[in-house]
Amino acid sequence: MSATWGDFQAVIQLSAGLNVAILSFVDISLPAIKERRRVFAKARQELDIHRKNPHKRTTEEKSSHADAVGEVDRMLFDLWRETSAFEAIEDSLMKSTGVFGIFGAILGLGLLWYSAVHYDAEMPLLGEILTILSFLSLAGAFLINFFTASKASTYAKRCNELRDHMRTYL
Repeated sequence: MSATWGDFQAVIQLSAGLNVAILSFVDISLPAIKERRRVFAKARQELDIHRKNPHKRTTEEKSSHADAVGEVDRMLFDLWRETSAFEAIEDSLMKSTGVFGIFGAILGLGLLWYSAVHYDAEMPLLGEILTILSFLSLAGAFLINFFTASKASTYAKRCNELRDHMRTYL
């Protein structure tokens, strides 16, 4: 006996529900992205405070301190340049999550409607492939957001390490 649309309806319902929820996957990476941006702004502010250090009195102390601040400034700039290159990719990845979400939601809801109308009809191979494809769009969006969040967290961690370095050596 062949599988019918009704036999797969629970799977299709799960696919449709998850694909509608996929649009909330942006919530996975947005906090990490906001944190990365906040940490960089805070590091820039702290560096400006260290630059104006009033405790350095002699010319030698001021020169040594200015050199140390300049070195940290270069390290912060290099890290910022690296992250700014990723920001363009990051924005593109966030948009692709929406594309995956809309595609998966439309496909899942379409399959759900079709399976309800043709409940007892035999399910062709194309129906099974479309059902699998709807799950793959879910996995694609999740992986994109997980990658984005992980990369943003890595950059925030590196910036926080640089801030610790400033507190210790400046």
